[in-house]
Amino acid sequence: MKSEKNLVLAGAAGMGIQTVESLFVNAAKQSGLFVFASREYMSRVRGGINSTAMRISSRPVRAFKERIDLLIPLSDLAIPHLKQRIRKNTIILGEKAFLNADPTVKFTSIEVPFTDMATKIGNKIYANIIALGILAYIFKVNKTIVLGLIAEQFWKKGDKIIEENQNAIEKGYEMGKKLELTNPILKNFEITKNPQIINDLILDGTQAIGLGAIAGGCNYETFYPMAPSTGIGTFLAQNALKFGIIVDQSEDEISVINKALGASFAGARSLVTTSGGGFSLMSEGISLAGIMELPIVIVVGMRPGPATGMPTRTSQEDLELILHAGAGFFPRIIFSPGTIEDAFYLTQQAFNLTQEFQVPVFILTDQYLVDSYYNLPSLDLEKLKIEKHIVKTVDNYNRYVFAVSSISPRGIPGYGNGLVNADSHTHDEQGTITEDPVLRSRMVKKRLHKLELIQKASILPEFIGNRNKYKILVVSWGSNYYLIKEALEIINREDIGFLHFKQVYPLHAMQIIQYLNKANLIIAVEQNPTGQFAELLEKETHIPIDCRILKFSGYTFSVEELVEEIIHHVDKGAR
Repeated sequence: MKSEKNLVLAGAAGMGIQTVESLFVNAAKQSGLFVFASREYMSRVRGGINSTAMRISSRPVRAFKERIDLLIPLSDLAIPHLKQRIRKNTIILGEKAFLNADPTVKFTSIEVPFTDMATKIGNKIYANIIALGILAYIFKVNKTIVLGLIAEQFWKKGDKIIEENQNAIEKGYEMGKKLELTNPILKNFEITKNPQIINDLILDGTQAIGLGAIAGGCNYETFYPMAPSTGIGTFLAQNALKFGIIVDQSEDEISVINKALGASFAGARSLVTTSGGGFSLMSEGISLAGIMELPIVIVVGMRPGPATGMPTRTSQEDLELILHAGAGFFPRIIFSPGTIEDAFYLTQQAFNLTQEFQVPVFILTDQYLVDSYYNLPSLDLEKLKIEKHIVKTVDNYNRYVFAVSSISPRGIPGYGNGLVNADSHTHDEQGTITEDPVLRSRMVKKRLHKLELIQKASILPEFIGNRNKYKILVVSWGSNYYLIKEALEIINREDIGFLHFKQVYPLHAMQIIQYLNKANLIIAVEQNPTGQFAELLEKETHIPIDCRILKFSGYTFSVEELVEEIIHHVDKGAR
């Protein structure tokens, strides 16, 4: 049996591509298969062409691969859309008209009359569920599990709909048997199973961030819908009553940031979710958080800009925007999760850090991270704590007192006898407006010192490779983690190391310099046109980055692409 196959479904928005993906991935996992899925889709509710890529494996897989072993097109646009990824040995199961959509593309075709089969069941919309039944048979996924998931998926629509969908699964399963008999090549899709993983979790980045916020004690979330962060707000809204969270879908982004700050001033653990375009409207509010030293966590889903850009595509273009947002200087913390697990743990940690240091904490994500998912054994909840730093005020309480640590004890209105002042101007210890130059300087130094404290407590980058033998160092951040990790496993050279950053600001420069100085060649990998993180590294360490692998098409790197690019730069650098 084979160890891995890459499966792609493609069709128009509204055809249920994501439903099939979700059902198949869950059924495959419950049958003992490792899975990874990622989506690419157009910014429209219906029409166009979307696809979902699934890796089905006998070992953990957590990165996007370009190769397609099996494709099911549910639209005549599917093959032309994916033609750059289709090879001669790609097997495509589909309607005759869809298979002939682009005669220039060469592949192994197997005709399947999905529409006719679906119409006989009762409606052509069942074509996608028939495809699911065929996949279940080809990959030897337990049919009983699939039928059970169908019942769970459609229980709100009544028994008739459940019955018709289950009938579609049965018809697809029967067709899968026939196809395998007449096309022996399909027998290569049975993959070694591992019964120990059937109870694994399956999470995408959106769910992981939402769960991290809950674990961090978030009790107020506000957002204006903007891909790719909208799903976090809807996830929290669906779970709000269970966990005592107020979720506020506001009228615009200016309202969002100010509501969140007002809630924080009153003592809430506030969360904002947005994207780069929406965040641009929040800059003045971020300054307010800076001078009032208000805790707030802000998730920014990066997408290709400028302006509206490509709302449903992926990028890492907003690091500089977040780093420099707001007037004047004030400290901040910026995380960028590399994995689903990171998305959970960093979000939970963000709520504690923003309360401890009274600074904005940002979490930079992207479409690839939030819309990808894989199975993982569990999340460790035992060590997680909700840290609280609010004090009960006394009569002579001063909100911005010059404490030795530079972190003033934080009181909130109504908790104690003291007055809690609020002002967006430069203020004195009490919080009253002042233009005294000495006080102004002391307040700035107070905030500067907090940055030093944050820097000392910063999360160090993760090094992957042989610490004693590497001479070439790949550096990257955020969602590129597993893409680069798998690419380097394929390249398999002990002289190449990988330094990955999930905290991108502030950086512990002295620790990082040790890694950079050891390398003869440093390669930065990013999904933006200028190498924003490479420039930040150069500024912080004064060590030049030798070369950059940059992608900014709106589509994520693939493992194969990175293998080729890294080898190219290594060979070029070696000469």
